[in-house]
Amino acid sequence: QLELVESGGGLVQSGGSLRLSCAASDSRLDYYVLGWFRQAPGKDREGVSCIGVGDENTYYADFVKGRFTISRDKAKNTVYLQMNSLKPEDTAIYFCASCTWFTRAGTVLTEFGSGGQGTQVTVSS
Repeated sequence: QLELVESGGGLVQSGGSLRLSCAASDSRLDYYVLGWFRQAPGKDREGVSCIGVGDENTYYADFVKGRFTISRDKAKNTVYLQMNSLKPEDTAIYFCASCTWFTRAGTVLTEFGSGGQGTQVTVSS
């Protein structure tokens, strides 16, 4: 089981930026499709973004396209989520986990493994 630790959350004003980090316990991170999902109070869990093993393939939820960028630094065993132009509706706990995305009936769906403790992102208006 790959252990993942999220960090980088915080309080930011609307329009601001944050970079989340997902540090893995070892270099096996290179062989996993990883991604971020978020959970806001009273809302269903939402898949945000995923990155493939070769890093060429990425997935972004429509609500973050053009604002968020996922990347992987294999030398640091870390996956990042750069979040720009943040909105109050981005407020949630963000989790890093293994990820699968696929298309069913024309809709892209995501499935995630168990995340770590998560990191809180709060965007004020």
